Amino acid sequence: MSAPSIDAPRSFSGRSMNRRNGQRSNFELYSWLFMRISGIVLVFLVLGHLFIMNILDGGVQRINFAFVAGRWASPFWQVWDLTMLWLAMLHGTNGMRTIINDYAERDQTRFWLKMILYVSAGFIILLGTLVVFTFDPNIG
Repeated sequence: MSAPSIDAPRSFSGRSMNRRNGQRSNFELYSWLFMRISGIVLVFLVLGHLFIMNILDGGVQRINFAFVAGRWASPFWQVWDLTMLWLAMLHGTNGMRTIINDYAERDQTRFWLKMILYVSAGFIILLGTLVVFTFDPNIG
């Protein structure tokens, strides 16, 4: 009597196959690496942001329109905040893409959920980038 064979929980399906030469693509590997690297960079950016805003710059009660206008007058802070926005959105979008791939069973459902995710992430990245670069301190 032999033991029953059990399939691997994530057996290879044809979804990540490169159509040109029939080899697997490395997209998931690069996606996994991006999550680790962006997560480490985000920890430093966010903790640095919180430390500077809440401890060095006098606390949350100091943050108002004039404070943001003065901060975004510097290209350093524009790049800092923009990098934080882009990395956070791409990191979160990649995580949600993974969740959709794991839990959406039908191909059509998976496709539309990812399209909604990509469009909304692109919109937020575009809008955030426009706000940082077109911020007018003379409004207030």
